Amino acid sequence: MKKILSWHELKAVVDDLKADGRRIVFTNGCFDIIHMGHIRYLKEAKLLGDVLVVGLNSDRSVSVIKPKRPINVQEHRAEVLSSLEMVDYITLFDEETPYELINLLKPDILVKGGDWKKEDIVGSDIAKETHVLPYIKGISTSEIIEKIKSL
Repeated sequence: MKKILSWHELKAVVDDLKADGRRIVFTNGCFDIIHMGHIRYLKEAKLLGDVLVVGLNSDRSVSVIKPKRPINVQEHRAEVLSSLEMVDYITLFDEETPYELINLLKPDILVKGGDWKKEDIVGSDIAKETHVLPYIKGISTSEIIEKIKSL
């Protein structure tokens, strides 16, 4: 099964899945260096519905919100995510936020990590439910990068 889809392809798949009564969970992020926090977060997100869709920030989008990043290019980040069993579909977005993508897909459930306040989550006005999952303190891509730099 092809997991990395264009917006157009993903919209058709999501519409079919919804027509079959499947609950679509959407999350987004850079997923630059996959770590335990990402894995736990994605597993928990998947448990909230039937299908987990990840909106992946493009290289340009990452560089706008995180200077000197990404470490890994978008094709590599997408391939790593696609190898995770809990991730059903991935699509790239080039904007600073995934609002347009969320509006196109209209997922049932929107999920972000605990470093976000529910009222600040982009797209929460579109999804039927918005969930904030626990953040694992001390585990982040930025902290991993700083640790490597200090070696």
